[in-house]
Amino acid sequence: MINTLNRVLLIALIVSLGLFTVQPVFAHHSGAGFSPDAVKEITGTVKEFQFRNPHSWIQVNVTDATGKVTEWSIEWGSPNQLGREGVRPATFSPGMNVTIKFHPMLNGSPVGGFIGAKMPDGKILGKWDAGE
Repeated sequence: MINTLNRVLLIALIVSLGLFTVQPVFAHHSGAGFSPDAVKEITGTVKEFQFRNPHSWIQVNVTDATGKVTEWSIEWGSPNQLGREGVRPATFSPGMNVTIKFHPMLNGSPVGGFIGAKMPDGKILGKWDAGE
């Protein structure tokens, strides 16, 4: 039989191991690079929708008034999460015009954290009104 001291030590060991295995997951899902208070909106042409783990990415080419094209990379959730919301690999097809709202990177690079999208047919994905 396990005495009381050994039982307490065993429980402490199990809890400690659990904490060490959970820590990398929290570190991985940091949104520290995105500006949580800023919301940017772009309209452009889908270059690619990378529907894969651990995060999906939407690559959008945006042309400014001078004709310069900037490729934006918008990070979204995992395929499992998005699939439960009805999003599929073909949801954003190359060449599709789309408007996306996102939290921009703090350093100004053309990268963002997805908030919502307005599809060509007017359908809204995500939380379009968030941050307003």
